[in-house]
Parts: sequence; C-alpha cells; structure tokens
Amino acid sequence: MLPFSDADTHHRSYPVVNVSLIGICSLVFLYELAISRFAVIGGGESESLSNFFSTWGFIPGKFTWTEPLTAWPNIFSSLFMHAGLMHLGGNMLYLWVFGDNMEDRMGHIKYLVFYLAAGVVATLSHWLIDPGSGGPLVGASGAIAGVLGAYLFTYPHNRVKVLVIFFLITVIQLRAMWVLGIWFGWNLIQWAFSIGISDRVSVAFSAHIGGFVFGAGLIILYRLATKQPIWPPRYSLAPPSSQFWRGRPLD
Repeated sequence: MLPFSDADTHHRSYPVVNVSLIGICSLVFLYELAISRFAVIGGGESESLSNFFSTWGFIPGKFTWTEPLTAWPNIFSSLFMHAGLMHLGGNMLYLWVFGDNMEDRMGHIKYLVFYLAAGVVATLSHWLIDPGSGGPLVGASGAIAGVLGAYLFTYPHNRVKVLVIFFLITVIQLRAMWVLGIWFGWNLIQWAFSIGISDRVSVAFSAHIGGFVFGAGLIILYRLATKQPIWPPRYSLAPPSSQFWRGRPLD
C-alpha cells in the first residue's frame, strides 16, 4: 500500500522547506551513486560507500553524551543519506505527500525545526533500544515518521490516494487516519518481531515509532494547550482557504 496523493487541503504558500529537504536527500544520493559506481541503486555496497556510511551515518555503539561535538553531527547528517533507490524513493514519496501540508500549517521555519527535532528523537529512540549496535543508521524515515504522526492529528479525515498491489494493481482512496494507522500498526508489529534480533534487521523500526510518537504527541500537546479537541472534527467538504485559516491555527 503506497500513498501518492492527498486531497481536501488548501495551501497558502509553496512548501519550500519540504522541497528543499527532498532536493538535499536526492543530491546526497547522487553523490552515493558516484562513489559506489551505481552499486547503491539496488542497495548494494562498495568500500567507498561503506566508508561514507560509517563516517556520516549514526552508529549507536559509538554515540556518547560526553562528546556531543563529535557524536551529534552524525545524527543530522544521517537524516539525508539513503541505502538504496527504493529506500530513497519510498521516503521521499511519503515526505512529498504529507510534508507539504504540515509545512503550510506550521510555517516554514517551525516546520524545519520540527522535522529535524523528529529526526533527532527518532535516532535516539533507535539508540535507546539498541545502544550497542555497530551498524550505521541512515535515512530520513524517522523524521518523516514524525511528519506522519503530526499529520494524523491534524488532517485525519483527509482523503489519500493509495496504490495497492495485491494480486491486482489498483488505486483506492482512504482517509488519512486509516492509511497512517495501518502504517504505524505495521511498524509496531515489525518492531515487536525484531526484538532481540535487531542486529540482523535492516530497518530501524524503533526509529519509526519514536518519530511518529513524537510528532503525534507534539500536536496533541499543542491542541490541549490551545483548548482545541485532540481529534479534529470531520468536515464533509473542506472550506475555502480564507475561512479555514482565519483565527483557527489548528482547525
């Protein structure tokens, strides 16, 4: 199940931050292509690529709170690296579909801070679960999971077009709460099955869960602080942009 478009949302501005994040990740991947001689396309490795991941990826076993200047930069650099074409494509598609709406709702600067903070929380969640791992963690998945969690409690009733491949290839339309609920539930199940064998699992499910909970929790706290219902009301049709936003920061 692969979401590729959403509806019911009226943008006030161009998602410059979201597009820039996608652009930076793509440029870094082009560099990975060059140094690996295209081996990274299929998720393959080369000595140069392995060194790149080891140098700039986040390695839990090397992380220490006592040396932040040497350890913390890798948390941020790892958010823009990907281990294969499918890894990059899937992440950027989710970011494209859901990130622009959250940037429009939060504003450019706040969205950038939120995205990076979600990435940090997601990365540290992985570290807390598997602090001795020697494998480098790379990818924007954790930060994007934060965007998904925030989207769930901001636009739960939005319609999302989803490509489904199950015997037949078809396109269906689901509410965002079902798409994101299924995504989170699947990651939760996968994480539970990976407990104890995380060093043999190539996907950091704990980072996905940590980022998602952070994004959802932040929006819930905001709604409580501004005395809004935690779960946004359902609109049969999205009101015009000028009415939808006036005096109502989150519905």
